[in-house]
Amino acid sequence: MPVFAVLLGLALILAMFQDAFETIILPRRVSRRFRLSRMFYISTWRLWSAVGLRIRGSNRRETFLGYFGPLSLILLLLSWAIMLVFGWALLFWGLGVPLQAPQHLVNFGTYLYMSGVTFITLGFGDVVPLSGIGRLVAVAEAGSGFGFLALVIGYVPVIYQAFSRREVVISTLDARAGSPSSATELLRRHYRDQRTEELVQYLRDWERWSAEVLESHLSYPVLTYYRSQHERQSWLGALTTILDTCALLIVGFDDVSTPTARFTFAIARHAAVDLAQIFGAAPLPSARDRLGAEDFARMLEALAQVGLQLRHPEDAEARLKEIRKIYEPFVNALGDHLMVSLPPWIATDRMVDDWQTSAWDHFAQWSPSKIAEITHIIADHRTALPGRILGTQPHTHATHDEPLAIESADKESEPDRA
Repeated sequence: MPVFAVLLGLALILAMFQDAFETIILPRRVSRRFRLSRMFYISTWRLWSAVGLRIRGSNRRETFLGYFGPLSLILLLLSWAIMLVFGWALLFWGLGVPLQAPQHLVNFGTYLYMSGVTFITLGFGDVVPLSGIGRLVAVAEAGSGFGFLALVIGYVPVIYQAFSRREVVISTLDARAGSPSSATELLRRHYRDQRTEELVQYLRDWERWSAEVLESHLSYPVLTYYRSQHERQSWLGALTTILDTCALLIVGFDDVSTPTARFTFAIARHAAVDLAQIFGAAPLPSARDRLGAEDFARMLEALAQVGLQLRHPEDAEARLKEIRKIYEPFVNALGDHLMVSLPPWIATDRMVDDWQTSAWDHFAQWSPSKIAEITHIIADHRTALPGRILGTQPHTHATHDEPLAIESADKESEPDRA
C-alpha cells in the first residue's frame, strides 16, 4: 500500500503539471485525446449546455451560457490545485513521513491538511515534518505551489487580453453589417458611389483578426466559450459573416475586383476548420438552408439597389453553393457545439442596429432612423429607389423615412423619392 500511494501520488503530480504546462505555457495545440483539461471541458459543457437548453427565453439562456467560460476557467484551476494537493499528500503518506502534530493520532487527513497548507505556502507551523526526506518533499511542494500561483497570475490576464482584442473588432460589425450581421448588409453599406477601397481594407483587418483568433483559440480553447456582451453578436457569427461576404466576392460582381477576399476567405476557413477539430465536431450539414432560392433572389434585389450585380447571374447561385460547401459544415458544427445561432445571409425583416438603441430612447427626441442618417446606413432593403438607373449616377443612401439631410442640396436635381 505505501508503494502504491507513492506511485499514485507521483503520477498525479506529474499529470497535473504536464496538463497545466500544455494548457498554459505550450504555444501549440496538443493532439492527445486523453487530457484532464479536455475531459474537464467536455463533461462540464455537456452538463451546462443541457441545463441551458431547458431555460426559456433567449436573453436568460445567453446570460446563463455566458457564465460558463469564466467560471470553467476558475474551476479548472481549482481542479489542478486540488489534485496536486492530493498527490503530494499521497506522497507524504506513502513515504511514512513522521509529523509533529497537535493531535496524537496522525492519519491521512493530517497529511492532507499539511499538504494543503504547504502548497499554498500558508505555513501555520502546527503540523511539520520531522525527517529529512519529509522536509525535502515539503520544500518541493511549496516551490511547486508558488510556481503554480505565478502561472495562474500570468494566465488569467492573457485570456482576457485575447478576449478583449477579439471583441473590439467584432463590435465594428454592428454599424457596418447590421444586428445581427449579414453579408448582404456588409456589402450594401460599404459599396457607396462604386468605391470598394474601404471594404478591401476592412477585409484585410478581418484577415488579421481571423489569424489572431486561430492562434489564440487553438492555444487557449476556453476562449471559444467566452460569449460576446451583446446577444446578437458572437465571434462565430462574425467569422461566418466574413466567410459569406468573401464567398460572394469570389463569385464575382461586375466592376468589382477584390483579390483580398480570397486571402481573407482562406484564413477564415482555416480558423473554422481547426477550431471545429479541437472539439471533435465533425462537419455538420445545416438543418435549414441559410440561403434558399427565395432568400437568394431577395439578396440579389437588395444588392442591385446599390448597383451591385453578380457576374454571370445565370449560374451564380450554383457557384455560390459550391463555395458554401467548403466552410458551412464546419461553422454549423461549431454553432451546434457552442449553442450559437449563425447569422443570416439577408435579414428577413428590417432590423434596428444595436448601436441605434438605448434604454432612454422612449424619453428622447431622437429615433433610430434619425441616427442612421449620420452614418449613411442603408437599412431598408425592401424598397428600391424609383427614378434611378442603377450604376449611372452616384448612390444616395436613404434611411427608413426620408432622404439624407446631407444630400438635400441635390434634392431638386433628382426625381422624387418614395
